[in-house]
Amino acid sequence: MSLVKEFKAFAMRGNVVDLAVAVIIGGAFGRIVSSLVNDIIMPPIGVMLGGVDFKDLVLVLKRATDEIEAVTINYGMFIQNVIDFLIIAFVIFMMIKGINSFRKKEAETPADPPAPTTQEQLLTEIRDLLKKE
Repeated sequence: MSLVKEFKAFAMRGNVVDLAVAVIIGGAFGRIVSSLVNDIIMPPIGVMLGGVDFKDLVLVLKRATDEIEAVTINYGMFIQNVIDFLIIAFVIFMMIKGINSFRKKEAETPADPPAPTTQEQLLTEIRDLLKKE
């Protein structure tokens, strides 16, 4: 089998396509959550903390000179990324919890018993005939 055919067979498997769709949706969802945190959640928190912009929260390790940029630890951005992560993790947790409860309800509904096989039907008829004698 040629390399192109093998790749096509691999790429068209259901799991790979589902994974690709999940990655694309996840990336878009991540951008939405980042905007939510950066543009909606963090500004009010910054105002409550005395007008702090979290993007400006840095620890300067080495000051800037004419030739070199400043070396900083951007812990404000880290805080924003942690909040992004917590929101995404919570949403995923709630989605999985909902899916699991849906699966649990499906599993609890009893399925109809399978119809007896031809062999079982014949054995039942023989049993019934023997009981009559």
